[in-house]
Amino acid sequence: MKRALLAAVLLLAAACGSPSTDAGAPEGTVTLRVGDQKAGAQALLKAAGLLDGAPYKITFAQFTSGPPLLEAINAGAVDIGGVGNTPPIFAAAADSKIKVVAAYKQNVTGAAVVVPANSTLTGPADLKGKKIAVAKGSSSHHHLLSVLKKEGLAFSDIQPQYLQPADALAAFSGGTVDAWTIWEPFTSQAILQHEARVLVDGTGYVNGLNFQVAAPEAIETKADAVRDYLTRIAKARQWALGHKPEWAKVWAAETGLPQEVADAAVDNAVMSPIVIDDAVVTSEQQMADAFAAEGLIPGGLKFADFVDRRFNDIVEAAQ
Repeated sequence: MKRALLAAVLLLAAACGSPSTDAGAPEGTVTLRVGDQKAGAQALLKAAGLLDGAPYKITFAQFTSGPPLLEAINAGAVDIGGVGNTPPIFAAAADSKIKVVAAYKQNVTGAAVVVPANSTLTGPADLKGKKIAVAKGSSSHHHLLSVLKKEGLAFSDIQPQYLQPADALAAFSGGTVDAWTIWEPFTSQAILQHEARVLVDGTGYVNGLNFQVAAPEAIETKADAVRDYLTRIAKARQWALGHKPEWAKVWAAETGLPQEVADAAVDNAVMSPIVIDDAVVTSEQQMADAFAAEGLIPGGLKFADFVDRRFNDIVEAAQ
């Protein structure tokens, strides 16, 4: 089974890779393989004018969400990639070969539990017994857990429907689920294109953290490339913060979403680079403990063991 999964991940990374190579890079240089999501790092770097000029080659492989991206890193198919706050916890719980190497903070209101406009659900307590679409191991998974816990509910009190965003959107628009826990740009898409109503957003429930996660081998054997790439991403994040309209136009073009959806999503989706300090590690540890208490991951996980802080100085350098 493990061999079959490894083969599937390697094939996925190869099949969905969208190479973007610096034309000026000399032959035989290091190649940094980046796991990406739709309108993610590649689009952002290009929009900010920071994609070209690297003294190494960069290739991008597209993934539907964070969990399969981290599976690819663990399998050796990619070197580094950006994910939300929860995928590293599930990957660490599976003892994957990963290290969190950079952190970012974003607006938590982009995380939301949405329901159809005509839904009879009026508050989080009404989720009891309902079918709720959620991507397993994603940031929305923790958001849903937090919402339930605050209402004194457990996952056993609902009917979780573990679906990737595209399938979840189809289920939501088709009326086969009662609610959908999701992140931007899907939150804005659900609201503007499918008349969804926000039952509860991430305020008071999620930490708004996102990460760059790398393979330990890549950190050691491609350290200069990893450092340069993380610096470019940090600078691109800073650019997006000051150029939201421009970034929204690129986002719309990359995703095929209407411009109004991209415009609405950008305010919640832009991220500020931050250092990985004790507060970040503690927040993630608390999340891991919550998942373990619910029986969703094994107990005893020490999140700090999966963190590498050697690139923290990049944050200040990128200002």
